[in-house]
Amino acid sequence: MEQAEDFKAECAALYDLVADLSDAEFDQKTAFKGWTLNNVFRHLHVWNQAANLTLTDGQGFLDYLKVVQENGKAGGTLIGFEERWLDGLSGTSLRETWREYYDEVAGNYATVDPSKRLKWGGPDMSARSCISARLMETWAHGQEIYDQLGVVRKNQDRIRNIVILGINTYGWTYAVREETAPDPKPYVNLTAPSGEEWTFNDPSADDLIEGAAEDFCQVVTQVRNIADTSLRVIGPNATDWMSKAQCFAGAAQPPPAPGTRDTRKAW
Repeated sequence: MEQAEDFKAECAALYDLVADLSDAEFDQKTAFKGWTLNNVFRHLHVWNQAANLTLTDGQGFLDYLKVVQENGKAGGTLIGFEERWLDGLSGTSLRETWREYYDEVAGNYATVDPSKRLKWGGPDMSARSCISARLMETWAHGQEIYDQLGVVRKNQDRIRNIVILGINTYGWTYAVREETAPDPKPYVNLTAPSGEEWTFNDPSADDLIEGAAEDFCQVVTQVRNIADTSLRVIGPNATDWMSKAQCFAGAAQPPPAPGTRDTRKAW
């Protein structure tokens, strides 16, 4: 499955970014909720494990999800749960464990039927969507690490997987907020990192989103506020969607406030 290879490539790019960091450097905080690099990599690793589990044992995944939910009901934090789940694994040991395991996940998804239905935290997903979601999470959480380290990411056309997730979760953005998604869906016209044009939904000059695919990905994954991108947004449906777009599972989340997420300047 192409998406499994894309997931592996995105993980490898993130690994290269942090390959030379020391144990102590994994304690630095990012602009995402004050999460440290340790928090980020534990989060990615734990949910890679969950993605592997749901591939072979749907009920086992639901049992795991119940444990996660009970932690939340008891007032525990997600990052606290993930640290306990991994027995405090941190630093370079965490990085190498995550690296070895994402290879395994990619290999398992590479040979599975892309249409196989899998359990997850939101609606059931196809295997293709599930591994695309792991790519999306790696890319999105990777952004706070790129930002913290002052590195501008050079994206590849594999972010098309994230664009498609963003397009396909138009309805989810509203459903998770107990709102009705407005019709029609806005026309989306994006420029890929390669310069290729990607278009979605019916053409319209009155309700549209156009610009760089990277910017669109940043908005639907909520790593940037729409005001901090160069996207051109016209029309009521497009404007409303971009104000709260959410392509990931879980409870409704607000986007970051304008001006709060950007690439850290090297001093």
